[in-house]
Amino acid sequence: MSADALLDRLQRVRKTGPDSWIAACPAHEDRSPSLSIRELDDGRILLHDFAGCDVEAIVGAIGLELSDLFPDKPIEHGKRERRPFLPASVFEVVRLEIGIAVVIASDMHRNKTISEADFERLFVVVERLNDIAQAAYGR
Repeated sequence: MSADALLDRLQRVRKTGPDSWIAACPAHEDRSPSLSIRELDDGRILLHDFAGCDVEAIVGAIGLELSDLFPDKPIEHGKRERRPFLPASVFEVVRLEIGIAVVIASDMHRNKTISEADFERLFVVVERLNDIAQAAYGR
């Protein structure tokens, strides 16, 4: 349903701005218009009664249902971002993780005993690099 079709069912309608109006609320005895109506770019119609009537009561009072405030076609939302991270940020994490692995590998190469924490940190490096690869290739 369009906003115009809705407005035809209301009393004391007055335009308040682009795609917005105020009217007498049909759900209660309204001495001065308290119902705000706004049509969004995607065709949805928003209603708000400053006197406190809920939307179900408003649409019911004029013989409509909540679904009448929404366009027949599905609302298209923005497309999902496939790569939510900046490549430079991902590269920086990879560079840091490889640097940690190199330091620990260097200590191992010199036959220096590495701590349990450093050994466990190597597994964190592998996990993080695998997570990055999975995110990159969608696996």
